[in-house]
Amino acid sequence: MHSHISRGGPAGAGRKPAMTGAPGAGPYRRASPSWGHGYDMVSQEKRIGVVALAIHDRQARAASVNNVISQYADLVVGRMGVPYRERGLSIIALLVDGSTDALGAMTGKLGNIPGVKVRSVLLTAAGQELSPKEDS
Repeated sequence: MHSHISRGGPAGAGRKPAMTGAPGAGPYRRASPSWGHGYDMVSQEKRIGVVALAIHDRQARAASVNNVISQYADLVVGRMGVPYRERGLSIIALLVDGSTDALGAMTGKLGNIPGVKVRSVLLTAAGQELSPKEDS
């Protein structure tokens, strides 16, 4: 007969707790498939920011990059692309507005494309934090 030996603390230590609650509970609920990335913001704060892409071998990756950007078109406010021939790169800057989860999903998909490097800077878009102060 074998005995059970517990190592490293109480039973279940180190494991994530099981998800509880009704489907659709939490900060997001599934939206209609025609709504872009498929999540409706319920309580997530929106952010504005810039997403920078450095792309090696543009011609080989353009279709994949443009496909992801098109999937998240509702987040993209503006786009600028510049070839950086001296370094053999194409640089794309995206001005974005959306929830951190939606922006993270987009940048994650872009960053998973081989030869594409992604960095982003996000700011809170709510209130007067972004408004210039007036001198009186």
